[in-house]
Amino acid sequence: MTNKGFLLHLCCFAISLSLISCINETKPVKDMVEPSFQQVEYVAEPNLDVFGIPSDEFETVRRPIRRNENLATIFTGVNIPADRVHRLMQSSRDVFDVRRIMAGRPLYLYYASDNTESPEFIVYEQNLSEFIVFDVVNEAVFTGNKEVTRKMRTIEGVIESSLYNTLIAQGASAQMANALSEVFAWQIDFYRIQRGDAFRVKYEENVIDGTPTSIHRIHAAYFRHFGRDYYAIYFKGENEEFGNYYDLQGESMRKAFLRAPLEYTRISSRFTNRRFHPVLRRNMPHHGTDYAAPVGTPIRATGDGVVIRASFDNNNGNYVRIRHNSTYESGYLHMSRIATGVRPGATVKQGQVIGYVGQTGLATGPHLCYRFWVNGRPADPHRIEFPSANPIEVENRAAFNIHRTQMFAYLSRPNTADRPGAWSIIAVDDITAHIPERPLILSNR
Repeated sequence: MTNKGFLLHLCCFAISLSLISCINETKPVKDMVEPSFQQVEYVAEPNLDVFGIPSDEFETVRRPIRRNENLATIFTGVNIPADRVHRLMQSSRDVFDVRRIMAGRPLYLYYASDNTESPEFIVYEQNLSEFIVFDVVNEAVFTGNKEVTRKMRTIEGVIESSLYNTLIAQGASAQMANALSEVFAWQIDFYRIQRGDAFRVKYEENVIDGTPTSIHRIHAAYFRHFGRDYYAIYFKGENEEFGNYYDLQGESMRKAFLRAPLEYTRISSRFTNRRFHPVLRRNMPHHGTDYAAPVGTPIRATGDGVVIRASFDNNNGNYVRIRHNSTYESGYLHMSRIATGVRPGATVKQGQVIGYVGQTGLATGPHLCYRFWVNGRPADPHRIEFPSANPIEVENRAAFNIHRTQMFAYLSRPNTADRPGAWSIIAVDDITAHIPERPLILSNR
């Protein structure tokens, strides 16, 4: 075939393809599927109240339990049939003792909008956290707990009368006094808190239904006591099961001995070489510290050790003596009773309850006489500087330094509150670079 003939053949083939394409474009497509749309109805989630009941569907009536009332009579009084009340009481046997309801606690009655004669649910609120739900329709009874949330707070103040009064005046709970005494138990004698001492605390509290209920954890705290500054930073290493409190240098706040063997109460008599004895009626040495406290108050071992005496005598009453090492011993006198398992040869841990406050022996009132010996000689433990426990682990040092600087900056933030007794802490060096060697400056406003 010549080149001219080949070109003519190629042109005819191209024209044929073009005609076929045009025909196909005009040809209707058969069996085309029409798109379909399915209408989806949006269903809103029910609005559950703190007891897990869809409150939008009911009218709720709150009433307190009155004196001498019981649940059975209350239920029949709101038009629940007697046989159903009986079955509800039977269903509650393995859940809640209905005889333990307390006058003054609230009941919540839930009425459906189409039946206001008799409630469908009744809730008894045992306390801020726990509640009992009576499902009247299904004759079922079950318990529940309200959701606990956590909220960060700060509290600060200068002590004018007592730590307790200052905390309450600043809006903190009474629990904060014990919480602070535990954090600073090895550094501060909380029985010697004086006017002018000051504190600032960053802490996390548990909140239930908008009401603070307890302290979850103190994260950072500053305390000025007798003109000396103390810091406590909570830190938990990445591979550690439990956290601990450390000072700004990373030394543990824990010492070899607690400052006091009791929770926060008061000292009624101190260590002295000359005191008038209230029973023997003469001046004589009092080589101990007396802590006034109610009978039954738990007494804690101030350090690890081995019990060498646990008995009764006419002078000391029920008492325990502990050897901590070759240097230190401690004694606990006038107990109402010695704790179970505390006997000669038994090992005790720091903070373990070893007995309870009483007034046995030569005692005119309930108190604990706490004694301390160094190399066999009586000593005042409040005047001894004890060694610290283990410091920050080497592998956690870098993370602690970052966290410490953040917490120190927070504790050093000036307070702008304009109210009597308010105060401020001002850092004297650049806290973002390093911890200053000098203490913070504390000033009353």
